Amino acid sequence: MAALQRDAARTRRALLDSAGRALIVHGPGVSLDAVAREADVSKGVLLQHFRTRGELLLAVAEDWIERFDATVQRHLDPNDGEPGRWCRAHIRAAFDPAMSGGPWLHAAVQAALLATPGFLQQARASAERWQREMESDGLHPDRVTLIARALDGDAMNDLFAGVQDNARRATLCELLLSLTDDPGPLVSR
Repeated sequence: MAALQRDAARTRRALLDSAGRALIVHGPGVSLDAVAREADVSKGVLLQHFRTRGELLLAVAEDWIERFDATVQRHLDPNDGEPGRWCRAHIRAAFDPAMSGGPWLHAAVQAALLATPGFLQQARASAERWQREMESDGLHPDRVTLIARALDGDAMNDLFAGVQDNARRATLCELLLSLTDDPGPLVSR
């Protein structure tokens, strides 16, 4: 039984990875047949895991969110007791090489996800949770908002530019991290 579960988990993983690749190659209208071919499985096997194209696409988005959450957790320093530790973890996760180059940075994938019922609710819920995490540890809300919007903007820039400028990204990462050095307001009002 454990071997069957392990094989099912491995097949699911292969299907999610293949869906990302197939979306890039075939565009937002990618078929389940194309995903199955990319995964080198029958369409029947794919349908055992995902009954519909929408279910598969939501699983692709959920998988990315889970990967990002795991990356944030890896960057959450247990010895860091200073204000801004969640922001620092989110910043480092956003610039982690493990998070770059995935299928979510391609316009075809984003177009398919945006057209999938339920995706926006899923994305908004995650964004709200990430915002709450970053607001939870003592930085002024203006700092958190600026950091969160800069991370969103950087992701969109990479999506539209199609090429990541590693030197620019490293500079931006350091700049955003420096915003967590002082927990106070950015400007006096």
